[in-house]
Amino acid sequence: MTFDVGIFGASGYTGGELVRLLARHPEARIAFVTSERHAGRPLSEVFPHLGLLPELICRPLTDFTASAECDVAFCALPHLTSMDAVPELLERGMRVVDLSADFRLHDAAQFRQWYGEDHRAADLLDEAVYGLPELGLREEIRQARLIANPGCYPTSILLALAPLLKENAVELSSLVIDSKSGVSGAGRSAVQGSLYAEVAEGFRAYKSVGHRHTPEIEQELSRLAGAPVQVRFAPHLLPQSRGILSTCYVRPRLPLMEKEWRDLLASHYQDEPFVRVLPVGQFPSTLQVRGSNHAVLSVALDERTGWLMVMSVIDNLVKGASGQAVQNMNLLMGVDESAGLEQLPLFP
Repeated sequence: MTFDVGIFGASGYTGGELVRLLARHPEARIAFVTSERHAGRPLSEVFPHLGLLPELICRPLTDFTASAECDVAFCALPHLTSMDAVPELLERGMRVVDLSADFRLHDAAQFRQWYGEDHRAADLLDEAVYGLPELGLREEIRQARLIANPGCYPTSILLALAPLLKENAVELSSLVIDSKSGVSGAGRSAVQGSLYAEVAEGFRAYKSVGHRHTPEIEQELSRLAGAPVQVRFAPHLLPQSRGILSTCYVRPRLPLMEKEWRDLLASHYQDEPFVRVLPVGQFPSTLQVRGSNHAVLSVALDERTGWLMVMSVIDNLVKGASGQAVQNMNLLMGVDESAGLEQLPLFP
């Protein structure tokens, strides 16, 4: 089968990555792309690395004429903007994969608390399916009209912790998460804190209290655990363009040896095409996943303190955003889940 897709907000990092991945997808055809800032310009001028692709002209967001025959719409729009576009896309019969945070939280009051605005499409919050297939959500994704593509930090963290919470294997009151992300996670806009001179040769924490990914992490962990979960989440900015490394510290409930903890994760993910668990004694690097839709996990047990560490790496722009969106699209459209995502990581 062949189907058409549209990309709303194609001039950001996640939009450009969607184009790169979909350009060689065996079934999907990019029907149109939009960009308010670059309307009327070829996308190859916005992203010169896409210059070998057939020419795509950026349309204004308000131009829905080309979307009439579109099967799937990717919304790579800024947070608090997507909620205005998604209802019209759904009304036009499209299935939507939203890469913003606008539909990840199911509680409108919680959205107001963390994002400072009332949700303008709150009636869709219960309908939106959280798009992390590895959490056992494939059937819900296949049947959905609207997919809330997970955040990059939550993806790395949930993959690390999901098997442990599903097995009731750790103390829910002692979940400490230390995450580090490349600067592309801040988006493509010119922001002082993202300038080369501000990040090169340095390393810093930010939003150590109140990061907006916190309720998303807690929502999905609570669903997995069947009980309310709170986490201590501390993000940091790495002086590199791509990649996330999350180290999750937990207190075990089960008296397992280090290899048994590793085997627990490996058994949980043994049929997952994009998740790999390293042998005991090996630790993941962001270079192991760069440019790919893969996640690499490892465990380490500190017998002296009794704490278990689970480490997780992903490429924040691929498995943390656009690659995961394509994975969700594949499920929506009934094609091979790995289609368009078979590329191995780049190294170095």
